[in-house]
Amino acid sequence: MSDHDRWRPFSRREWLKRVTAAGAAAAVPARMFLPIVEAPADAPPEATQAAAGARIREPLETLTAAESETLEAIAARLIPTDANGPGAREARAAHYIDRALGGALASFREAYRSGLASVDRYAQTVRNAPFAKLSPLDQDEVLRDIERNVASGFAPPASTFFNLVLAHTIQGTFCDPFYGGNANFVGWDLIVYPGVRLAVSTGEQRLNARPTPTHRSAYDYSMFAGKRPARARLDQGGHHGD
Repeated sequence: MSDHDRWRPFSRREWLKRVTAAGAAAAVPARMFLPIVEAPADAPPEATQAAAGARIREPLETLTAAESETLEAIAARLIPTDANGPGAREARAAHYIDRALGGALASFREAYRSGLASVDRYAQTVRNAPFAKLSPLDQDEVLRDIERNVASGFAPPASTFFNLVLAHTIQGTFCDPFYGGNANFVGWDLIVYPGVRLAVSTGEQRLNARPTPTHRSAYDYSMFAGKRPARARLDQGGHHGD
């Protein structure tokens, strides 16, 4: 492998610049992102979880409990919590994906079923434990193998699944919170996006001005409220994974 082809880590600062330029929900080249870590990657799992705060366990709509655990662990390494701010775990990106797989992303349900199972099988083979039970360092090594198509047991190729989950994790971290992700607007705050606003003051139009975040969903405004997508809110009587 040449120096040109060798993966090089990016700092969170550089990554945020790239996300902002490309658009938060866009599917972008995977090598731009894995892993986005400035805190030590070899910290024990319990330390990482403590830093990330208590895990939110919510009713599942589409994924099984085992699939959800694996997906949450993957998302947490793709956009991890570090000294610069919260990541995909706090944004509930996996919750967004679970919800969307029952609606707008339903065509990817089988890809997730197969891909998440393959991730756990590969992790068990090379690290002797399911993906969610590995240390952050081992999780990153497994994800590198998947990104580079080194990991076996995937059909289609491992990198296809990696790019799929990466794109949806980005969506779940930076989407309008109405869709189930970007909880408490942590994704928007991370990229200093002030949110939807219907009017801009003179002061906010000045060069280098930083508008105060609105912390409002677009669907909080009456002009958009009547256009809410049917599956945007949790259906308390709907299907739950088991």
